[in-house]
Amino acid sequence: MADIKVQKFILKTLLSLPTPILRAMSGGAVDYRAGRTLDPRFQFLTHGAKRMPSMTTLSPTAARAASATGLALMSGRREPGVRCEDLTMEGPGGLLPLRLYRPERQDPTLPLIVFAHFGGGVIGDLETCDAFCSILAKDVRTAVLSVDYRLAPEHKFPAGLDDVLAAYRWGRDNAGRFGTAPDRAVIGGDSMGGNFAAVIPHELRRLGEAQPDLQLLIYPAVDVASETASMTVFGDSYPLSRDVMEWFMAHYMAADTDPTDLRLSPIKAESFEGLAPAVIATAGFDPLVDQGGAYAKVLREAGVSVTYRCYDSLAHGFTAFTGALPAADTACREIAALVQKALHETSAL
Repeated sequence: MADIKVQKFILKTLLSLPTPILRAMSGGAVDYRAGRTLDPRFQFLTHGAKRMPSMTTLSPTAARAASATGLALMSGRREPGVRCEDLTMEGPGGLLPLRLYRPERQDPTLPLIVFAHFGGGVIGDLETCDAFCSILAKDVRTAVLSVDYRLAPEHKFPAGLDDVLAAYRWGRDNAGRFGTAPDRAVIGGDSMGGNFAAVIPHELRRLGEAQPDLQLLIYPAVDVASETASMTVFGDSYPLSRDVMEWFMAHYMAADTDPTDLRLSPIKAESFEGLAPAVIATAGFDPLVDQGGAYAKVLREAGVSVTYRCYDSLAHGFTAFTGALPAADTACREIAALVQKALHETSAL
């Protein structure tokens, strides 16, 4: 722990250097693509990452350990005034770990937020988005339930999705226990968690269940079957590259899995009518940026209320970088404000 603290201090000191020095230490040139300029601190991290072994050279177990260590250096502190409790529920594959975040100044009229972390369905745990979940809880002023879903390749598609759907239902049905509005919930997630959060409203509609109050989709993967321009333009980005995405999917999906399955590629759905309102946030330097923008478009065209933001200077995974990058911290707090605004607008209807 002490070693991590020292490394975190050194990294924070380096990232506080003036922009010209950071650029010089990152190869000298500004990273400018598709009309966007990468944050100089993210560029510094990207430059350093190129000297490290790619995740694609590691086993899933080793990748989880390496990711956890790296994210520990980048993550922010849990928000003061947010109380946490680790819980379990009976999930589709056995006991499912959860973490509940409750702010001191909770608004009992707001729904519970059920959140799924990023990680391509292969890496990540309750620590991955710990700081961000605490920001959501404090700034939205509601309880947040984070889900430690099963990971591939030990548990391939759709195990993780099934866990998050079960956790959503459990959270919704027990919402009153957590000081939130009874029988109401938001579904949210980032990256693969955003995929789950996009799929679940479709599943609920198919099964005749009520829609969530809101779907929060942060740089979501909504199409594993098609190519977009950003997959090429930002294909070498950090921390998510095209190669890493392919490595994730190779572990996440079985050989006979159809990538057009709507539980993998919800953007392939025939209809988006009647789905929950959405807050969608993307990162500019991200192979997935086009997917988030396209999903916002099809939802709007179907009459769904959508708030969309693209954080042009940031890269994928920024919810876990709040301790290292001021721009990431600012973006996460803005997303929380957008969620609160959307929920109050929904309640006023």
